Amino acid sequence: MHRVAEKVTAFVTRSSESGLDLLLFEHPHAGIQIPAGTVEGDEAPEEAVIREVAEETGLSSVAICCYLGYDEERLPEGYRVILDPSKVYARPDLTSFDWAQLRRGIHVEVTRAEKGFSQVKYEELDRVPNPQYVSMCIIGWVPDRVLSRTQRRHFFHLESSGHSEGRWTVRADSHLFTLFWAPLRDLPEIVYPQSKWLEHLRERCPELMGFRR
Repeated sequence: MHRVAEKVTAFVTRSSESGLDLLLFEHPHAGIQIPAGTVEGDEAPEEAVIREVAEETGLSSVAICCYLGYDEERLPEGYRVILDPSKVYARPDLTSFDWAQLRRGIHVEVTRAEKGFSQVKYEELDRVPNPQYVSMCIIGWVPDRVLSRTQRRHFFHLESSGHSEGRWTVRADSHLFTLFWAPLRDLPEIVYPQSKWLEHLRERCPELMGFRR
């Protein structure tokens, strides 16, 4: 059966003196982003979005206001998304040397296929201020069963009711993220393609963005 990689995006807002603020974070090497992540195992998207917000932002006093729909994407030819955490093997053989592991949800390029395995390449780029160089590269073999060409991203609007500072840091995914609140009507530049995700908020909740239906 064809499996789909499930992902979630969290538009977390709070009320402030200037109106509504949106929670964003600055990745040390990849620009300003919106909290998002991958659904784990048998987890429901609603559970995943609460967990991802807690892990990436440190906020626990958040509640889902509404579900904003989803996008389903078929990746370009030659690219796949990792469905399950997988060891990376030196050969297309489970008994060969396994020297690294790829986590669920990341995108890889497929370079060869053989005997139920695919040779994949994962690159992490330094993107600040612009894509400059490859900071890490993993090349090896993974079983075909851990790969998918299709991913589905679910979008949620959540509201924060607890106290938080204007800026704070959280360590997640081996990086130190700087979290901050930005006025919804005057957002900073968000990395592509995440900047397009805001269309879900504009279409379903235009009053939040200052638009009328």
